[in-house]
Amino acid sequence: QGSAQRSPSAPPRAARILQAAGHGAMAGQALRRLALALLAARGAAVSLRPALRNSGTGRNTTAASLAPADASRTESSQGAPCQCEVSNPSWRGCTRTTPKCVFIDLGAADGNSFRTFLTDGYGPVQNCPSGTWEAFLVEANPRFDSPLAQLEARFPNQLVAQRSTAAFACEGSTTFYLDTQNHNTNYWGSSLSSNHPDTKKSGLQNVQVHLMNLNRLLFEHTIPGDWVMVKMDIEGAEYDIMPCLAQAPSASLIDRLYMEEHQPTWSLTGGTKDTLEKAKAILRQRGVDIPPYFSQTL
Repeated sequence: QGSAQRSPSAPPRAARILQAAGHGAMAGQALRRLALALLAARGAAVSLRPALRNSGTGRNTTAASLAPADASRTESSQGAPCQCEVSNPSWRGCTRTTPKCVFIDLGAADGNSFRTFLTDGYGPVQNCPSGTWEAFLVEANPRFDSPLAQLEARFPNQLVAQRSTAAFACEGSTTFYLDTQNHNTNYWGSSLSSNHPDTKKSGLQNVQVHLMNLNRLLFEHTIPGDWVMVKMDIEGAEYDIMPCLAQAPSASLIDRLYMEEHQPTWSLTGGTKDTLEKAKAILRQRGVDIPPYFSQTL
């Protein structure tokens, strides 16, 4: 349910990409040629950004250092359907070599924020690297399955709609609570949390949904030359995703994160304002621009 608010000025990296300067394009081509050479030499996808790869033992990697202060309460005991997964050797790195804009909409509703993106609300689309774009729309409320399917059919090979799917920090399935009251605002109170006042007013009506891992989507569908925008308006699940994202190697692929903040009591992992701010600080240190953001569209 996002809007088009942007920060007044983009950071240097953003300016280089969005302005599409000639020398930047040449440098990008040189970097891509270098990446392909390294790929051939190593037989695996190679990132040209710092710390994109994890040097672990090959096992599933989970994150714990940004856990809430009450460490005696584990994520599972607090009601999280699965644990943070920052990387996994089974994930397949993106092999695409042509850069583009990648718009990732978490809490996509009927695609309204995507339409804002198309009409330059998140920056001039014509300035996308290579003049092309790709979009991933993630929405848990099945009420929006049909309009999202229509958008997917309208933009084949450019738009992927993950319908009846909630954004999270791991994969699995869980209960999603429906807002059935706010008809004029796209049922914006629907949430993974049964503590949300709008889901309570709706009698805690619920459906089962899939969970997608943002860290995996970034790893498998973006490359360093892309201009990657993530819009996150997910009614409290930002407290579950952000601490995990801050430790994920693939987080460095994000250029700009538009995140609307809600109540930490809607977190499934016991997230707090403090853990969210720490995660934001880490992401900013890694080059992610996080401007103030509040959804204007519904």
